[in-house]
Amino acid sequence: MNSFTRSLWKSLKCGRAAWPRHSSARAAEQHSPRLVLGIETSCDDTGAAVVDESGAVLGEALHCQREVHLKTGGIIPPVAQQLHRENIEQVVKEALSVSGVSVNDLAAIATTVKPGLALCLGVGLEYSLKLVDKYKKPFIPIHHMEAHALTIRLINQVEFPFLVLLLSGGHCILAVAQGVSDFLLLGQSIDIAPGDMLDKVARRLSLSKHPECQSMAGGKAIEHVAQAGDWRCHTFRVPMQHYRNCDFSFSGLQNLVNKVIIQQEKEEGVQEGELLSCAKDIAAAAQHAVAVHIV
Repeated sequence: MNSFTRSLWKSLKCGRAAWPRHSSARAAEQHSPRLVLGIETSCDDTGAAVVDESGAVLGEALHCQREVHLKTGGIIPPVAQQLHRENIEQVVKEALSVSGVSVNDLAAIATTVKPGLALCLGVGLEYSLKLVDKYKKPFIPIHHMEAHALTIRLINQVEFPFLVLLLSGGHCILAVAQGVSDFLLLGQSIDIAPGDMLDKVARRLSLSKHPECQSMAGGKAIEHVAQAGDWRCHTFRVPMQHYRNCDFSFSGLQNLVNKVIIQQEKEEGVQEGELLSCAKDIAAAAQHAVAVHIV
């Protein structure tokens, strides 16, 4: 990274917003319609899109890393970083091409800077700032959980304030969106996210060896086999029932599920790494407990 990139990356990690100040930025503000290129590299997919100020997506492109990460048993940050590096230029070019615009037509460039995997975020940030420096465009740093919370306003006329629940492999957040960049945090996971927990349960159940789940990520495999299972065969205590707040917790639930898996392996005489005959019931019970806790 050059000195400008390093200083901006440092300021963003410290929570301070930063924009390069170019005279063309003011001119871009007066241009209509204003177009923004968005770049996303926070985790395992490389994405880009061109959006106008009304929220219309003019063009987008995505490179999915799922097949690679399935083979490695999960997301390995240096591997994900290298894949972003290999694909980001082509993804951005495709998004611009589909949109029918060039970088010169853009009013600004917006990029995810947090939260996410630092190695992956760095790829998107470094590439974006090269465009910013070359084409003298304003830079907009994006908190991608805030972006997720606001996405509904691209497709529906939802007025502020509104309640939003954000669930993923890395997050579990309940908040009130009071305005753009104005959020009241009501609760979040105090340990791991529900997606992370379900992925770990899927690995412990060895669902990747299930003939119908070999090309599925953990959470999707849990959902798939759970459809044929009976959640009532295993009852898991719903977390944090005695806490009168809006926080979540999933690590204790994961431990309870693991104990049941170990017990069932003993009863069936199955070694760890082999499929249990009752895997579908355990998956259904785990998924049910997660859903009840969130509700």
